[in-house]
Amino acid sequence: MATGEAAGKPGEAEEMTGVAEKKPGVAAVTIRKCETLAEMHACFALQKEVWKFADAELVPVRIFVVAGKIGGQVIGAFIPGNRADGNDELIGFALAIPGVRNGHSYLHSQMLAVREQYRNLGLGRRIKLAQREEALARGFHLMEWTFDPLEIKNAYLNIEKLGAIARRYNADQYGSTSSPLQGGLPSDRLVAEWWMKSKRVEAALGEAPRATFECLASVDVPAAISEWKATATSRPRALAVQQRNRDDFQRAFDEGLSVLGYERDGQGNGRFLLGGWDEGWRY
Repeated sequence: MATGEAAGKPGEAEEMTGVAEKKPGVAAVTIRKCETLAEMHACFALQKEVWKFADAELVPVRIFVVAGKIGGQVIGAFIPGNRADGNDELIGFALAIPGVRNGHSYLHSQMLAVREQYRNLGLGRRIKLAQREEALARGFHLMEWTFDPLEIKNAYLNIEKLGAIARRYNADQYGSTSSPLQGGLPSDRLVAEWWMKSKRVEAALGEAPRATFECLASVDVPAAISEWKATATSRPRALAVQQRNRDDFQRAFDEGLSVLGYERDGQGNGRFLLGGWDEGWRY
């Protein structure tokens, strides 16, 4: 997922769609911490497989190892015994590192990846829920990650299925990137804030009634955006959408609004819904 960055597209996980039976072993997937050096190497390899970064942009194995030792998370999705050597096969992972802002600790989820043939089966959401459970057990209340606001499925997962909010926009956060997923556009990112014990998150996870809010602004993303990014001739159209949306987000955030909802219509277009968030936390 880039749920940091989530992949399929950096997090592209949907609810189970009835196709799981076509994916051998999916029903047996287990979610657990990655602990061995071999598992850290498997995460590194899957990162390269999913994002296709140049070597200079890859998170090195050493960071995966260190993250698990300094209070971060390396959580993997495994098919038990599915490798030729009889070991568990890694088909997804999430990497998070600890952060501190204004004296408060939180976790920053840098990346979430799911192997292509296992996407759209709910594994991304399962990994995020495992992250939440482990983080809450250690006393964390906030997890953050960044995501590309032009990726419609990823935005829907983050806002609607997980209950994250967004009220910060980082223009061209990583500069030019070698990943084809970015489509040559500036690496603009929304910052997802996942207040893991908030009423909003508990409602999104089905643990409490979902609250309504007054929509005071909206930002649209056309379904064709991925196609526009993919080719040089249509890329200026994608860039125009990105620049327009950047201005709209920054204006709304300056006015104190937050992303609280996300809609998709029958044609696959996406729409961010912004309003006032009344739980009022900010680190």
